[in-house]
Amino acid sequence: MRYLVTGGAGFIGSHLADHLLSLGHEVVAFDNLSTGRLANLDHLREHASFRFVVGDVLDETAMQPLVAECDRIVHLAAAVGVDLIMQRPVETITVNVHGTDNVLRLACRFERPVLIASTSEVYGKLMDGSEDISALREDHDWRLGPTSLRRWAYACSKALDEFLALAYHVEKRLPVICVRFFNTVGPRQSGQYGMVLPRFVERALMNEPLIVYGDGTQSRCFTHVEDAVRALVGLLDEPRAYGQVVNIGNDEEVTINELAQRVIEATGSNSQITHVPYEQIFATGFEDMRRRTPDLTKIGGLIGYRPAHSVDDIVSSVVEYHRCTPIEA
Repeated sequence: MRYLVTGGAGFIGSHLADHLLSLGHEVVAFDNLSTGRLANLDHLREHASFRFVVGDVLDETAMQPLVAECDRIVHLAAAVGVDLIMQRPVETITVNVHGTDNVLRLACRFERPVLIASTSEVYGKLMDGSEDISALREDHDWRLGPTSLRRWAYACSKALDEFLALAYHVEKRLPVICVRFFNTVGPRQSGQYGMVLPRFVERALMNEPLIVYGDGTQSRCFTHVEDAVRALVGLLDEPRAYGQVVNIGNDEEVTINELAQRVIEATGSNSQITHVPYEQIFATGFEDMRRRTPDLTKIGGLIGYRPAHSVDDIVSSVVEYHRCTPIEA
């Protein structure tokens, strides 16, 4: 089949292209290179079944012929990263909402199945202070902070993407899947927009302090990108997944302090861990989640998914990548 991957020059998009090509599919990667990088696709330039097109998901005219020619769409293009979201909130909302609107409209016009990338951010502060919730399930309620805090604009924009996608499924019978990624990491991910693991690894390799926001006891679950793209393709091949919202993640929980220590050990670095209050990095009143752990029951039932990579595997792969790759300015 021919896949159209928006955001195809990005971190996840480039790994998805690798995986799809290895399965014998054709891939058209569509990206405006605002956060994606041509370097992520250098190894695919001569591949006969791969094509890269520079373009923006806000430009419906540019996308139309690509949607008409494809068999499936994976919509990954979005404004992501806490730093980017805090610095450019208008872009976050515009790209995420109007870009997804364009993709869904064209997918409906040409009757193309589409997978929409959402985020675990949609759950907001649901786990904070709730002893009854040990893991976040797709049918759980969501709880965000006030609209005066830019922190929640990203979560709200992606929730609107889900509402719109599911509306197309119900009203227009469009085959659509929404997936909520939980901290997908791995080789090629940039620390430029606040992604914590590549940021830690880059600084550790230079023996610079690892900057931890807050007290570092907040925990996350990190998913290797190879597990994530394997799950994406598995869901697209599973008819029962259409019309569903599905978590993609890893349920191995680690605090940010523990993550920083594992990076130091994996790199053999002399770096120290330095804690910085959120207010010194972001706006006053910034809110963060204490925990965010996925319930993987649904995706396990649909495609038998279990993550193959542990946190230590993930750290090792990112360290190896950055040892061999020049650190970005």
